Amino acid sequence: MSEEAEAAASTADEILVVTSPQISGKRIERTYGLVSGNTIRARHIGKDIMAGLRNIVGGEVVEYAKLLAESREQALDRMKEKAAALGANAIISLQFQTSVIMGGAAEMMAYGTAVWVEDA
Repeated sequence: MSEEAEAAASTADEILVVTSPQISGKRIERTYGLVSGNTIRARHIGKDIMAGLRNIVGGEVVEYAKLLAESREQALDRMKEKAAALGANAIISLQFQTSVIMGGAAEMMAYGTAVWVEDA
């Protein structure tokens, strides 16, 4: 990695994130290793009631879809912050994982490999 590249420290907003192990048109100059971000969210009793009603009549459970989308974004943002702190400008091989922590609470985790990439 060049001094110029190192001086241009990435911010979390500038981190390129892909699900593939490589980025087209880029070459990996340095690998920093695994980075992850997570959030644990608990359900809300009011949303549970609405979801229960929606389950009876059918259709998308909008309350949970919104909660899941927010959780995914927060986990992704936290992972990108960790990658930026290491000096990376990209994350490859992104994956998401969910797990139940206890009744009514679930964890959303984003993880991938922090790297420094330059144009090929």
